[in-house]
Amino acid sequence: MPATDHRVVLTDNRIKALKPAPKGKRYQVMDQTVAGFGVRVTDTGVRTFILRTRYPGATSAARREIGKADSMTLADARDKARAWVKLIAAGIDPAVQAERNRAAEQRKVETTFGAVAEDFIRDKLPEERKAKDAEREIRRELLPTWGKRPISDISDDDVIRLLKAKARKFPVSAKNLFALIKRFFRWAISQRAYGITVSPCASIVLKHIIGDIASVREHVLSDAEFWALWRASGRIRYPCGAVYRLLALTALRLREVSEAEWAEFDPDVVRALRQRKDGERIAWENFSKDKLIWVIPASRMKGKNAGIKRARPHSVPLTAEILSVLESVPMVKGARFVFSTSLGAKPIWMGAKVKTAIDARMLRSLRAFTRKRGDDAASAVLEHWTNHDIRRTVRSHLSRLKISEESREAVLAHVRPGIKGVYDKYDYFDEKSEALQLWAARLRDIVEPAPNNVIRLAAKS
Repeated sequence: MPATDHRVVLTDNRIKALKPAPKGKRYQVMDQTVAGFGVRVTDTGVRTFILRTRYPGATSAARREIGKADSMTLADARDKARAWVKLIAAGIDPAVQAERNRAAEQRKVETTFGAVAEDFIRDKLPEERKAKDAEREIRRELLPTWGKRPISDISDDDVIRLLKAKARKFPVSAKNLFALIKRFFRWAISQRAYGITVSPCASIVLKHIIGDIASVREHVLSDAEFWALWRASGRIRYPCGAVYRLLALTALRLREVSEAEWAEFDPDVVRALRQRKDGERIAWENFSKDKLIWVIPASRMKGKNAGIKRARPHSVPLTAEILSVLESVPMVKGARFVFSTSLGAKPIWMGAKVKTAIDARMLRSLRAFTRKRGDDAASAVLEHWTNHDIRRTVRSHLSRLKISEESREAVLAHVRPGIKGVYDKYDYFDEKSEALQLWAARLRDIVEPAPNNVIRLAAKS
């Protein structure tokens, strides 16, 4: 029987040939290749890989089990022994390191991308103006792909593959998605709780992945297109048609209109709308100017400069034309949101289907007008436009109407740059009211000359 200190070059065959120890005894065969490494054999024939050495914190050598010979190869056992020797040389106990590794693996299981994303949605997104959009993108684009994976396993290759797939059809959406992913990982790293210190987005240059994206648009709706838009908005049922009409009348951003709440209007105005009977005219001229106002809170307004949030509440004068749209809104008891398909419990989501429906009706109107004029209806085309182009178009008309620069910017709720934006708190309410009234008159000139069954704007009070 081999002696305890007997050293040989261990091989798989030699290990298999080792005989069980005498009853009640054990013996070990040490390896000449790795110092302290060997095989221990019991009286039942169980063979165990071991490493005998002085471990950190001990005053004498001790033997520890590496693994059973029937469940791991000799090569793997030697590699593990060598790794232990390196740790010991660095003053690290392999058992302590193994516990750290187990904890790290457990943390990876607990900190899946999905779990961290839920934390992000709960803790970070409520601070953001576009929280609902961001949550929708996370649940639609990221969770199905990465949700069950440890967040630390998400690599730059994963991000690049996702962006390339998205950019094939929707390059602008891919750009926005990348910004969201970067923001998410930046937040996750800052929490110091998820085991990641480097973002997978850190080395990604977006234009190298999906090319340059033209982000600056210059399209302004022509008078014919605006006429068709107004006509289409009158033929699409509440709430979407009414939202588009307010976009045209106010030059607000889509979410600023679509997520309007009744609490943002004066209670007397809301009461008058609720008590109004069908066909009844409300004597708005009897309301004071300070009541005919729509105040959108800062939390719903856009406004950043140099990374500092500078959004402010925005007051919208309620012109006769805007009030006419509000009069068309169904009044539901207890409703919170003005534009809703859930009895006012939630705001309307104006997605791509709504825009497609508007486009289809606009093109139909343009073709009908072209046919009425005696031309080939097929020659009528509708240039691609976005909801934000309405804002740009109104801004352009305000310039033609000789509205001052300050008043134009106030209508669009643009935060003034530099020192003026810090100290000038004047709201330009009277100027905004005059500008919106002048724009409404100009809009009547655009929509009224159209042929047959044109839906007209409400006349001024």
